[in-house]
Amino acid sequence: MDNTCFVNISLAPDPKLQTTGHRLKTTNLSYLCAPMQKRTVAFHTLGCKLNFSETSTLSRMLENEGFEKKGFDDLADVYVINTCSVTDNADKECRQLVRRIQRRSPGSFVVITGCYAQLKPQEIASIPGVDLVLGAAEKFNIARHIGELSKGDPARICSCDIEEVSGFNASFSQNDRTRTFLKVQDGCDYSCTFCTIPMARGKSRSDSVANVVKHAAKLAADGVKEIVLTGVNLGDFGRGPDGDLRYEENFFDLVKALDKVGGIERYRISSIEPNLLTNEIIEYVANSDKFMPHFHIPLQSGSNHILGLMRRRYRRELYAERVGLIKTLMPHCAIGVDVIVGFPGETEEHFTETFDFLHSLDVSYLHVFTYSERDHTRALDIKPVVPVPVRNERNKTLRNLSYMKMQYFTGQHAGQERKVLFEGHEKNGMMEGYTDNYIRISTPYRKEWENRLVEWKL
Repeated sequence: MDNTCFVNISLAPDPKLQTTGHRLKTTNLSYLCAPMQKRTVAFHTLGCKLNFSETSTLSRMLENEGFEKKGFDDLADVYVINTCSVTDNADKECRQLVRRIQRRSPGSFVVITGCYAQLKPQEIASIPGVDLVLGAAEKFNIARHIGELSKGDPARICSCDIEEVSGFNASFSQNDRTRTFLKVQDGCDYSCTFCTIPMARGKSRSDSVANVVKHAAKLAADGVKEIVLTGVNLGDFGRGPDGDLRYEENFFDLVKALDKVGGIERYRISSIEPNLLTNEIIEYVANSDKFMPHFHIPLQSGSNHILGLMRRRYRRELYAERVGLIKTLMPHCAIGVDVIVGFPGETEEHFTETFDFLHSLDVSYLHVFTYSERDHTRALDIKPVVPVPVRNERNKTLRNLSYMKMQYFTGQHAGQERKVLFEGHEKNGMMEGYTDNYIRISTPYRKEWENRLVEWKL
């Protein structure tokens, strides 16, 4: 796509000096191109729910600047890739996407932001076709940076040391799906040996309860029925924009305040550390009509030895206690688990511990991650390294266990009636929705069921 535009200029007001027909060549998107042709932008998101909420906010920012949003497979003037860097696959996928854009539309601008952009800006800038790399502190200034781009110039890097990143930028997804992801917390102060997130997003900081309630009320006014609360370390909510504790609020305070917002019928807690999931939060959710019986609780390993190597802040006994209390108060509750296989030092005995522990727990499904080496993490110094084929085999074993867990969980509810919130998307004549306890339902599409709670017999 050719982003070059030619503009007639006049040297008025002196008629003797007036000259017309001069043509000024520019590839700078900010230079008078908008009146001639509306600029277009396409987005692609890699990674977590938090990234989806931020991508949606970036999209609204650019639409407010006059951009028209396009699908990522369409031709666009600007392509924005919001990256993840939890695994090596996310890095590879980013590079593949850039190459795809280059083949399809070599004249378009390519902007990379997100965790990968903060961690390895020079590496990204060296990828042919990349025009702009935005770090954690600059992603929400995207409109200004795009306006200063010129195709053909070397890739620009707008970033800073992660220690300098402060402030909190609220984000939420809207018009993308029925469930809206609302970002209420960012960053992390934990030091897990496998994780790059603190290096990519900075210290823990969050919005205030009052601001989150305002966002929820606005979303309710816009017709949103379900909000998923998102963050890097959600249970650490309460730190101010600069990471201090001046708010004197915590996540439980937020839960109680949101429960009172009219118009929102469902809340979900996206993911919360077991040591931060308190008994009072569990008990409150059990008695709430709005907070759904659904928790996602990272475990990472069922071996206390491996949890120690990972520098996790709990042991498996605490995790089992949390699951036990949840299922005692809410036998119908869905519980999802994050687990990493192939961490350095994980022997066959440690993996068996993890498998047996997960098999014994009354949980509903697993998100299984294969460990991959990440630069500048302490895990690189832990030995012995687990061979990649062994890692992959362990991943397959736990994914099979996850399938059986989910089949058992859904089978327990056969014949029950539960409310399903159907999403406003049709695919091959079908539509999907979720029960309160996160059982996915697929049925022939009916327009009148979009974004509606429907009583459904499982």
